[in-house]
Amino acid sequence: MSDQFEVSGINAAALFTMKLHRGDGMALIAMNWKKGKPPKDFVGFAIEYKEPKGDRFFVLKNRLAFPGMDDSVNPNQLSTRLSPIQKFRWVHFPRNAELAGDFTYMVTPVFMNAKDELSYGQSQQAAIELRRETYPGKLNVTFTRGFVSSQAFVDRYGADAIPKLLPTNAAGGLTFVPTLPKAEDALAWMGFEARSAILEVLDQAIADTKAQVRLVVYDFNLPELLSRLKKLKGRLKMIIDDSGEHKPKTSAETQAFDQLNTLLGAANIKRQHMGNLQHNKMVVVDGPKIQAAVVGSTNHSWRGFYVQNNNAIILSGKSPVKICMQAFDDYQAHDDVGGFSKTTSADWNDLGLAGIDARIDFSPRSAKNAVLKSIGDDVGKTTSSLFFSLAFLYQTPGPIQDAIKKLQADDQIFSYGISDHPVKGLDVAKPNGKVVLVSPKELAKNLPQPFKAEPTGGGGVRMHHKFVVIDFDKPTARVYMGSFNFSGAADTSNGENLLMMRDRRIAVSYMIEAVRIFDHYEFRVVQADAKQAKKKLQLKKPPRKPGEKTWFEEDYVNARKIRDRELFS
Repeated sequence: MSDQFEVSGINAAALFTMKLHRGDGMALIAMNWKKGKPPKDFVGFAIEYKEPKGDRFFVLKNRLAFPGMDDSVNPNQLSTRLSPIQKFRWVHFPRNAELAGDFTYMVTPVFMNAKDELSYGQSQQAAIELRRETYPGKLNVTFTRGFVSSQAFVDRYGADAIPKLLPTNAAGGLTFVPTLPKAEDALAWMGFEARSAILEVLDQAIADTKAQVRLVVYDFNLPELLSRLKKLKGRLKMIIDDSGEHKPKTSAETQAFDQLNTLLGAANIKRQHMGNLQHNKMVVVDGPKIQAAVVGSTNHSWRGFYVQNNNAIILSGKSPVKICMQAFDDYQAHDDVGGFSKTTSADWNDLGLAGIDARIDFSPRSAKNAVLKSIGDDVGKTTSSLFFSLAFLYQTPGPIQDAIKKLQADDQIFSYGISDHPVKGLDVAKPNGKVVLVSPKELAKNLPQPFKAEPTGGGGVRMHHKFVVIDFDKPTARVYMGSFNFSGAADTSNGENLLMMRDRRIAVSYMIEAVRIFDHYEFRVVQADAKQAKKKLQLKKPPRKPGEKTWFEEDYVNARKIRDRELFS
């Protein structure tokens, strides 16, 4: 069994290289031709995988197909042995990614002759462990799926499923009951590992009858969480944000406070907004059987779990729990910036995880111990690659935006990123520095064949991550993540959590998350362009007429795509 987070194929006879990168609940498969360009009759890669202890390979399917005899679009998903992937990398979600043991991937080059007959070259194989926990018993990176607007969602639950799965407004969240027959399956799929891991921590806290539990929450409107917290009477203390839309008596946050206040007593639950927002999303459990803390960007809400792209890190052990418990106590003791910023929680604290260089600190900080500029300086030290998924980046002037824009102007640095744009959509930042605005709501309704219309998932923020990955492919790889919006307000006004981890395994996981989100929305641009140009989305056959180009031509002449092809493989 392999414990590596990057594994390469070793078939010397194969004409291409293959590298597997381990993600959390997913894998990135990257290929590159060994010598020069592929031959002109090369039409893509077939990808297959075998589960741990499995006895057969499953073939991945492709939604794109070659044109029919009459240039028609095939509406069916076909095996990649018949409809190969015309890309040099692919992010795959194994259906049983949590299984212990190695997943084996087999990639085969596919060729097409003048009669449209397919043939196959030498394959590459490699095995990698996609275990559920990033570092078992220490640290686990988890993500929500965040793809309500996707063909996979439509295939599973239908384009009209959203009103049967999600409340129409946040205030009604605590009393909403899904009516979709497949609701539990759908919510598990939408919430992905972040949802299951957070619920698991709370369930373990309930089972450990001597465990003390602390929560600091911003959005809070999930009945499945409220019902669990009510079982912790006598062992729970909680802080709920009371800023903006959370303050009125009709808000879900006030409803939850009223119910829990009666149960827990005024000394054990309070409302808070620090200088502006109590923006934390933190759960801490300290007991004889479970010691765990949850931090990150995932709000305890319907949208946080089931619509947005979010992440949460589960920290295990005495040291991180002690630090996070202290942070809760400091928040409870100080409602003001001046008081909290003087506590040890507002400084970097080593999490004490053996073999993992990881630190955490909490906002708000004073100007003296603010961290935003130092993070911007660190981003500026990027030598190879920068990946980011930052809500509101392009609406937040300051050191981080400045550093990213400077790096995007540097041809030597490879950069992918995505940021939420108020109301309009998502800013997709390409490595060449070009920013493209994507409107998921509009594009979900206007998809070219063979794609079906998708649900929009309602209004509001869609991409809610706050993370930066620096030099994932170097020993100096590091990740910044948390509830922290990388803004001045997050640094010196709001209540926030922020982690810095110098660790390649963790960096690779976040890199893959950034790539899969970027690819999802960049393809939306391709779809929109195809729709506008009245062009069919189909696989490309080999060139047969003067002037025709191969599908991979740009991957060998476009500087950005050359770097993309080489970086991951």
